[in-house]
Amino acid sequence: MKNNYLKPKNLLSTLKMAKINGEKVFAALIDPDKLPAHEVHLKKQAFASTGIDLLLVGGSLVNQPKIDDLVLALKENFEQPVYLFPGSPVQFCHRADGLLFLSLISGRNADLLIGRHVEIAPTLKASTMEIVPTGYMLVNDGRATSASYISNTLPIPATKWDIALATAQAGELLGLQCIYMDAGSGADEHIPLKTIEKVAQGIDIPLIVGGGIKTAAQREAIWKAGADMVVVGSALE
Repeated sequence: MKNNYLKPKNLLSTLKMAKINGEKVFAALIDPDKLPAHEVHLKKQAFASTGIDLLLVGGSLVNQPKIDDLVLALKENFEQPVYLFPGSPVQFCHRADGLLFLSLISGRNADLLIGRHVEIAPTLKASTMEIVPTGYMLVNDGRATSASYISNTLPIPATKWDIALATAQAGELLGLQCIYMDAGSGADEHIPLKTIEKVAQGIDIPLIVGGGIKTAAQREAIWKAGADMVVVGSALE
């Protein structure tokens, strides 16, 4: 979806239409620990040249003041909507346009399946931002990443597409509105294209893929494999 910025509170409907029409969405994941708010203006020209549709904000170890400052700086410098990609309930900012409400369905940590969600639910219910119920799946070759360490869960083996597919289908049947497969921050490789393809073909909800994506060619290959939205973080940083 090039040169057509998403409108706030419209991400889920945009992803659904992208899946139907074969369009693609490109998102940048920005970690407040790696990009301080006072340096955002320095990235404006570089980010604009990449054709980004959406800005995601989040990280494994981030406090609320950093989130607040970064979201405000991004909204002052960019036209694209800013959505939260929270690692915990404290990573909330009312200035954001929306939030991916992540349930870690690839692991067996009850806190990240539903526990932490209970803590923030009243706040989100009272907010006006878009809440996107998202099944979050860590999928890689078993190497430790920030996400796997902090979540205290094992990722789905990258080549076990049948397990990844069954997990994504379970998330869909539970009522989650999209699936986010992530190789994790610091991953050496992106999720195998076959795994992405099998999952994309086996679910009817939008598929987001991130982690280990270092080049435009890799991004294009992942889109071609069936991802509706590709998320790049470290490579852009």
